[in-house]
Amino acid sequence: MIAAIIRLYIKNYENTTDKKVREQYSIFGGILGIICNLFLFISKFLIGMTMNSMSILSDAFNNLTDMGASFISIISAKLSNRPPDKAHPFGHGRFEYLASLTISIIILIVGYKLCETSVMKFFEPETMEFSYWSMAILLLSIAIKGWMCLYNRYIARKINSSVNEATASDSINDAIATAGVLAATILQQFTALPVDAAAGTAIGLLIMYTGCGIAKDVINILLGRAPNPELVQQIVQCALKCPYVVGVHDIKIHDYGPGRMFASLHAEVPDTADLVEVHAALDVLEDELIDAFQMEVNIHMDPLCTNPHIINKVRHILDAIIQKKYPHYHTDNLRITAGMVRLNIICDLHIPPEEYTPDHILKIHQEINDAMRQYNERYRVVLAKIVPEQYLHAKRARLKDKNCRLAAQEAKNESAERQIHD
Repeated sequence: MIAAIIRLYIKNYENTTDKKVREQYSIFGGILGIICNLFLFISKFLIGMTMNSMSILSDAFNNLTDMGASFISIISAKLSNRPPDKAHPFGHGRFEYLASLTISIIILIVGYKLCETSVMKFFEPETMEFSYWSMAILLLSIAIKGWMCLYNRYIARKINSSVNEATASDSINDAIATAGVLAATILQQFTALPVDAAAGTAIGLLIMYTGCGIAKDVINILLGRAPNPELVQQIVQCALKCPYVVGVHDIKIHDYGPGRMFASLHAEVPDTADLVEVHAALDVLEDELIDAFQMEVNIHMDPLCTNPHIINKVRHILDAIIQKKYPHYHTDNLRITAGMVRLNIICDLHIPPEEYTPDHILKIHQEINDAMRQYNERYRVVLAKIVPEQYLHAKRARLKDKNCRLAAQEAKNESAERQIHD
């Protein structure tokens, strides 16, 4: 149903990479949200006042905040679509994340106020009137909120919108909360216990929980969370299809809003390849990555050393340092970019899982680099990948057991030789 409505309302609805189309999707979702939530607020407010029900009034004001959130989503769609300017060279796409954060703050405030009011009802209970008409409105509200969850999730998938995803989550929570209100309203007719006040408090807590979840997700994006591992793997696979690229490392992805992502990576190429041809091939690769992942891409070229003498020499030095400082670690996939000013040693490092912590990784990196610089000031180590491996424990145990067996066998052989000699 929602897809059919979108086809009527939005021209070029399939071209979701276009900023104008994304804006129309967001505005469409916001308008639907305003209409639905306004209807639900008015209906529940009138019923709540008539029945003197704190839980229904709490649910009504929850819908009012949702209507405000829809207004914010429309405004953010307009603001985030503003083109880049001198002060904001990466555009204004993060307005959408700020809008989601604002929505979460509003949700938290409303949830707290509803909890506060509902708790007071425990100490000052009031008689609640029952109405079948109100039950019908609550059932209709559950259906509407379920539909709102579906259409917001549909739009979120289409345009990769955190605002619509947050609204979808909020809608399903609202449907659950309204179901709780319905159950509490019916149950209150058969008991003198403050069921209505308890339901209002529970709804307030649920609203606050939803607000915290939305705020956490948005803050992680704004702080610069790690990119999706699947996306990184897809970029690597695409880059390795380039005829000159033999490896990729140091992939960084910056999120400036939906459809406004920027990535940089180091592409490893043989130092014997023609520089002009490699540069042209990497230009083509940049275009392919832009088309495939809808993000700006900048590729740094790392010419790998192909001289076996230099590679073996550096490998021997690095392995000696690793075995001395961290005998239970091991490296693999070593490659080198050698220049007059600096020689970069790129490798993967395998470590035990219990030592895979950010602070320890920084310490390892610093100590290995310090040791390499003591040998040669030009040397720098780049840990392309740090892999926690469970099997290192078993490997260490097997090695220890093997050494014990060898020592026992040598002792046995020496004893036998002495007996023969005697």
